[in-house]
Amino acid sequence: MAAAFHTPDGDSMLRLRRLAIDTYRENVAFLARDCPTYRPAEFQALSKIEVQQDGRRILAVLNIVDQPGLIAPDELGLAEQAFRQLGLAEGAAVEIAPASPPKSLEAVRRKIAGAHLSRAELEAIIQDVAASRYSKTEIAAFLIASARFLSATEVLDLTRAMAEVGNRLSWADPVIVDKHCIGGIPGNRTSMIVVPIVAAHGLTMPKTSSRAITSAAGTADSMEVLARVDLGIAEMRNVVEKAHGCLVWGGHVNLSPADDILISVERPLSIDTQEQLVASILSKKLAAGSTHLLIDIPVGPTAKVRSLAEAIRLRKLFEFVGDRVGLQVEIEFTDGRQPVGRGIGPVLEARDVMAVLANAPEAPHDLKEKSLLLAGRIIDFDPALRGGGGHARAREILESGQALAAMERIIDGQGRNPVRESPGELTAEIAAPASGIVTAIDCYRIGRIARLAGAPMDKGAGIDLLAKLGDRVKQGQPLYRIHACFQSDFRFATELAAESIGYELDGRSPSSP
Repeated sequence: MAAAFHTPDGDSMLRLRRLAIDTYRENVAFLARDCPTYRPAEFQALSKIEVQQDGRRILAVLNIVDQPGLIAPDELGLAEQAFRQLGLAEGAAVEIAPASPPKSLEAVRRKIAGAHLSRAELEAIIQDVAASRYSKTEIAAFLIASARFLSATEVLDLTRAMAEVGNRLSWADPVIVDKHCIGGIPGNRTSMIVVPIVAAHGLTMPKTSSRAITSAAGTADSMEVLARVDLGIAEMRNVVEKAHGCLVWGGHVNLSPADDILISVERPLSIDTQEQLVASILSKKLAAGSTHLLIDIPVGPTAKVRSLAEAIRLRKLFEFVGDRVGLQVEIEFTDGRQPVGRGIGPVLEARDVMAVLANAPEAPHDLKEKSLLLAGRIIDFDPALRGGGGHARAREILESGQALAAMERIIDGQGRNPVRESPGELTAEIAAPASGIVTAIDCYRIGRIARLAGAPMDKGAGIDLLAKLGDRVKQGQPLYRIHACFQSDFRFATELAAESIGYELDGRSPSSP
């Protein structure tokens, strides 16, 4: 371990200061240039320092501060991520030292050169990533090298390595079910319907979900409209024991934390290979204690998976890894040609979900039927149910009101949101430029418009779809309505919609699915 730089009188301690700066999955420290304890110039060439006190230690990227008053000369500032990870009180005395590069970087260099990495090498890399020993530049180097080629065996070893770091949940029931959608389809909020249906049937479904990074909403964002999602493990377990299911934010229960760090670098670089996708999803499900998993792969021209051949290759990779880690994985190919439901954005999606659960006449038919399809596949995992009976059982549970009652139990267990969220009051209707039949909807563009409108940061922002594939519309008829909460977001979204509405119309019949 590298030694700290001591001053001549031996006093090498700094007072810890918490800085309200969100550095998103990266440990960052701040030191005043006029610090008398250490010479900041000696750290300039160092990408990382070690911060430690009595056995507690973290690695952090060091920034030198010239602004007077931001950091006192005898203080070390830590941004929120680093402060939480170190776990010391503000004002505690800490030492710093130049950090040695992680040994696993040699394996990254080998991967850059095209080498096949062993399980031990991948485990070392993931352990160092989870411990924040890698800078984002080093993580990017590993991801880009891996994107060039990862063998099926390397994907398997990477999955196991990621699942082993962080918390591992275990449950008393022998069958623990889960589902995951590959993504890329706006409004596809089936989990919030599937979980209460499956829970009402009696199977255990502890669903951990993500927040949106590049989309208009993740399941956790939409569920947060109705209930708390930032539950700890003990709280989550209590809800599941009482309600057979939950819908919580996975980032708060520390499952496969290395995956969250990798994703924070992948998304800005648009790195999204099938190999890394499989390792990411299956490591999370293993850590969550799942035994049976349904993967929803939407296929469509603007979806994440755009061809049947690509979908089949992805299915086979899921099956290869799933079989070897002890997960029973089933795959469902679904229609990814258009958004699912009407609402895109947390409030609008939560509205659609509750309409389906309440069997309301205005509930989106496509969201209902897709949710029943997926719930039926999951209920078929029940060894006590006669084969093929899952879909009928799912419909019975939904239409009898049992699913709504199960959702209410989950909401109450997680903590009902006392605030009644509403759609954004700034609205604009995007009209059809000509009469005709809707033949195509660009999922990517519609999602981007909803995000520019403020979703998911503003829960009420997003898009309400008023026309779907196959609908005949007249010139000037609204195709969708933009909702925003702030004038600047409203302007950004409407300007992007003005460039291209994301719909295609013609007078012919739309193509079959």
